[in-house]
Amino acid sequence: MSYATINKATDNFNTVLYTGTGSTQSITGVGFQPDMVWGKIRNDTRKHNIYDSVRGTSKRIVPNDTAAESTVAGVTAFNSDGFSVGTETDMNQNTNTFASWNWKAGGTASSNTDGSITSSVSANATSGFSIVSYTATSGTSSIGHGLGTTPSCIILKTLDQTGGWVTGFSKLGWDKYLSLQTTSASTTDDRMFSPSGGTDPTSNLFWSNQSAIASAGTMIAYCFAEKQGYSKFGKYTGNGSTDGTFVYTGFKPAFVMVKRTDNTHNWYMWDNKINPENVIDKYLQANSSNAEGTDTWGDFLSNGFKLRTIYSGGNLSGADYIYMAFAEAPLVGTNNVPCTAR
Repeated sequence: MSYATINKATDNFNTVLYTGTGSTQSITGVGFQPDMVWGKIRNDTRKHNIYDSVRGTSKRIVPNDTAAESTVAGVTAFNSDGFSVGTETDMNQNTNTFASWNWKAGGTASSNTDGSITSSVSANATSGFSIVSYTATSGTSSIGHGLGTTPSCIILKTLDQTGGWVTGFSKLGWDKYLSLQTTSASTTDDRMFSPSGGTDPTSNLFWSNQSAIASAGTMIAYCFAEKQGYSKFGKYTGNGSTDGTFVYTGFKPAFVMVKRTDNTHNWYMWDNKINPENVIDKYLQANSSNAEGTDTWGDFLSNGFKLRTIYSGGNLSGADYIYMAFAEAPLVGTNNVPCTAR
């Protein structure tokens, strides 16, 4: 039986729910000092927010929007067991409920000269997550990502100008990309991640043609490599049944995001804190400012997730989907103790 590379997933990823106060407060219970915080109000229509330690506190980018980076009193500090929020209503509106998804990278960024552009990288090689900042020039460039293994997913965003969230998956093919802020199906364009003679990302580099994304300027990249028992980036085909498709991950999921790739549809986000029990029926949409929705979707199991819907956003017969998933617990850890179902 497979063993995990990470026994305690919550040392590297964790979801924390909290209630806003409208004044500065510290959010605890993450279990580590996060390097990336993705937050969303649950009971109101407001923007998603992403903050990371490489760009610095109060520097917001919005997954459901093409806007450039802005400075707001959102995440004002990254703390040893969580983060602090200021008065920005998208992260701390009084009496409203919030979800935060938190990832650990490598802390303070360091210079990476592996590529044709020097990048600033905070990398957690153990969990397969790095945050990469760089200044892009026109044309094709190579950028060091610091993971030491080939990424399974890369998300790019321009910071100093308007531009979409260019999202690539190895299982989708690096000649295709999705836009995190839209419902669009995948687009074929190898300039985004594989422009150098069809060269795919490697264990130390990814390639990009900036002219296909935006004009020259500052960029941020979130790079994820798959780690056994902790993270999975894959694809599946729907079967159009309430006894739906089962997706094996090798762990009990804590977080799953799904996107249909062969047609338009939303990016659906499910986690184990908003949905502590099966059936999974509460969701948010990464491309939308909508409040939390309710619908029967499926179950988180000890070794994956199972769809229990015929909805086209997650399980239409013959439709193609891409997903990313992070673990609550591995199916079997190094202590050889199997994970139990919910």
